[in-house]
Amino acid sequence: MTTGYVWHERYAWHDTGTHAGLLPSGGPIQPFQNFESPESKSRFAGLVEVSGLLDRLLRVPARPATEEDILRVHTAEHLERIRTASAAGGGDAGDGASPFGAGSYEIALLAAGGTIAATDAVLTGRARNAYALVRPPGHHAEPARGMGYCVFANIAVAIEWARAHHGVRRVAVVDYDVHHGNGTQAVYERDPGVLTVSVHQESLFPQGRGTFGEQGSGPGAGTALNVPLPAGCGNGAYSAAFRRVVIPAVRAFAPELIMVASGFDASAADPLGRMTVTAAGYRDLTRQLMEVADEVCDGRLVMSHEGGYSPVYVPFCGLAVLETLSGHDTGVGDPFSAIWDDSPQHALTGWQDDVLRRAEEVARGLGLLVAGT
Repeated sequence: MTTGYVWHERYAWHDTGTHAGLLPSGGPIQPFQNFESPESKSRFAGLVEVSGLLDRLLRVPARPATEEDILRVHTAEHLERIRTASAAGGGDAGDGASPFGAGSYEIALLAAGGTIAATDAVLTGRARNAYALVRPPGHHAEPARGMGYCVFANIAVAIEWARAHHGVRRVAVVDYDVHHGNGTQAVYERDPGVLTVSVHQESLFPQGRGTFGEQGSGPGAGTALNVPLPAGCGNGAYSAAFRRVVIPAVRAFAPELIMVASGFDASAADPLGRMTVTAAGYRDLTRQLMEVADEVCDGRLVMSHEGGYSPVYVPFCGLAVLETLSGHDTGVGDPFSAIWDDSPQHALTGWQDDVLRRAEEVARGLGLLVAGT
């Protein structure tokens, strides 16, 4: 099984400033590091190499997206604002909390283009599946603005490129980042050809978004499915959410390509989420996604990196996903498993099951879950 892999050192050069986590430095706030820093991504890339897995992957060179690629998704005003601010030394992606420095316009093009490159490798048959380890992330970026650390909507840009260059018609996007994939959902709100499924912590970010009631509109009615999980969910709740809701919905939609917004901020170590998923949990989700991809679209599965803000744990979650995609066990394992894998928080609770039952009802009402399943 050939797995494509995209990483470029320039992704680590995207500068988010000296924020102390979420807050800009100054006054009583001592300069430190933004939560969205290079650390978790560059250490992930480092572990891929040190583990020996890099030698088993197909290295897919990153390439910058073109303006034409970006403008299939974003407004010209948004693109120009990012380009002008980047050339002037930096600015904000659009929500006042997504800083970037000089040169980030070009790096954001490379992130969107890296996801395009991974998608191209899969659609041309050079790779069975692929992982684009890109930065800045993309699933919060809406057509007219970036937000939540995202500049351009990397997955949406890649989908529209695939439509333009490969004639792809139906795509399913599965987002397991702990935050709602509001940007991808907004891009495809009225598009019947793209199913967006987001499994996230309820009302974490953006607050009030990602509810059961958001289901698409107009010609896209019924093609947005949200599973807002309560804080504290672990491997059991996530595995059940995929088995009972996500996978049946993707199967029913029957896409030609599955795209995954791969964020590791639902992990037990993340500073921005309140979930307890471990590397073993992400390995299970990946297996489920691969199985449904084999069923409906000849295995065509592309993952694009999103969030995950624990520099020490993201690499092991990411390695677990890449090992599963490639079918190669490096023997590294998860050194944190003895601490977290036996936690009672992984058991599916009654209140978590209540949410999943509601999600099943919603999916059934949208025609994405066969009655009786």
